[in-house]
Amino acid sequence: MSAAAPPADLPAKIPTPRDNQRLYSIAELAREFAVTPRTIRFYEDEGLIKPERHGLIRVYSLGDRARLSWILRGKRLGFSLAEIKELLDLYQVDRTGVQQMRELLRRSRLHINELERRRNDLDQHIKEFKEVEAHVCAELRQRGVDPEGD
Repeated sequence: MSAAAPPADLPAKIPTPRDNQRLYSIAELAREFAVTPRTIRFYEDEGLIKPERHGLIRVYSLGDRARLSWILRGKRLGFSLAEIKELLDLYQVDRTGVQQMRELLRRSRLHINELERRRNDLDQHIKEFKEVEAHVCAELRQRGVDPEGD
């Protein structure tokens, strides 16, 4: 989804070099993405993000922030951490992002196929349970028992 263009009378904001140099603390990122600092440290331990260190303090770049955003979105979509890492690492191989997008497309299609298969399985289970429900209700009524009673 693309962002709406600014009104014609307002210039679009052009990032300054200073914007690209913005650094974030772990607390800022945790607040922004509604995760715990422990979650962010876990992603660091898994090699998904690599913040700089100033002494004992982790300092996250704009790139780390973007990677964290991708990680969390990937998790919401059901990708494993290994898949997310592979997708993120593809950007290091091809800075155009083409390989990364192709692989994301391929894996997304695999996930869609699996989800559709699961949905079909669930639909079949629901159908079977409704048949059981109808049969049991009919049997109870035939015996003079209200299926909804205690």
